Amino acid sequence: MTPERADAYSAVAAAYVHIPFCSAVCPYCDFAVVAGRDDLVERYAKALLAEIELSGEWRALGAVYFGGGTPSHIDSNLLASVLNRIEDTHGLEPGAEVSLEANPEDFTTERAEQLVAAGFNRVSFGAQSFDDGVLVALGRRHVRDAISESVHNAVAAGFERISVDLIYGTPGESDRSWKETVSSALALGTGHLSCYALTVERGTALGHAVDAGAPEPDPDIQADRYEAADRMIESAGLQRYEVSNWARDGEECRYNMVVWAQGEYEAYGNGAHGFRNGRRFRNHRRVDAYIERVEEGVMPRAGTDQVTGWESELDRVFVGLRRSVGVGTGDGTDALLASAEGKSLVDAGVIVNHGDRVVVTRPLLTDAVHRSVLALTDPIVRFDGHA
Repeated sequence: MTPERADAYSAVAAAYVHIPFCSAVCPYCDFAVVAGRDDLVERYAKALLAEIELSGEWRALGAVYFGGGTPSHIDSNLLASVLNRIEDTHGLEPGAEVSLEANPEDFTTERAEQLVAAGFNRVSFGAQSFDDGVLVALGRRHVRDAISESVHNAVAAGFERISVDLIYGTPGESDRSWKETVSSALALGTGHLSCYALTVERGTALGHAVDAGAPEPDPDIQADRYEAADRMIESAGLQRYEVSNWARDGEECRYNMVVWAQGEYEAYGNGAHGFRNGRRFRNHRRVDAYIERVEEGVMPRAGTDQVTGWESELDRVFVGLRRSVGVGTGDGTDALLASAEGKSLVDAGVIVNHGDRVVVTRPLLTDAVHRSVLALTDPIVRFDGHA
């Protein structure tokens, strides 16, 4: 992807829809999700429809992303009704990407066909691993064979774009296991692959287990796994376009590209975050609080933040440096390169200034770069997104 193509996504409008329902909550998950509350599904779907109407008409969307939670867990007709309301309210650009997250165990042929008929054209599978032992450790409900079956179902149904998501660094995972997982994912022939490091979040089941003495992910091992995956994936013809994402040219996730280019995006559902008219906003995280606010006829906002001037410039640099094409130079990059932290990263070859663009060449150290960006302001500016 060229820098020009990447930056052009700043002009694309997008929307995120949060579906919080899961069969079970994975031990490492700290997202706004619930399990065992299918009794709320229809009421929640009605709240989504109402929130979309409350948001008012906007402009045609180039990307819509249904995340969660597990969107594929709920009835396809409900997902279709939400997508239809979005299209009726805002409109969709010709060829708009409409994506959803799915778990392999519930992605049947019938479900895949229903979703394609409803207008979905991209699916991202939470495969995580092709090692059944690792899947058990991660609390997943599928086995490795279900992954290839779900991808086959998606292809047969007519999904235009398919992604497979993996997690590396699970205690008990071996180098061989991880390489076999990456190899198995590549053998499926999908045009997009994501690899994320297992992270211990406070308040999760995994976090409690680690606090009680269970082994936690080793960052050095995770670094080795990341580099091994990068070599294997790029050798297979997919290019890294963001810290954790690889794709064939033209198959990058458009919703994420909008977010990373500082484009505008609506957000619907509990815990969802959006960005419009220079304002970041976030919805109530609790499902019941979200539903109750919408049913009262008011937007379910838990908070908003105005992002202008210097804060907007820092956001541009902070988010844009995640991309392999980096960001164009400006006040934020000038300040970063002039800071003591920035100079040390340049000297180490982590940041490279090409004159008109600044890029991060060693993506595993992006956190260090972000800390340097954040050090340029007080109070600290945080970015909360879905990408």
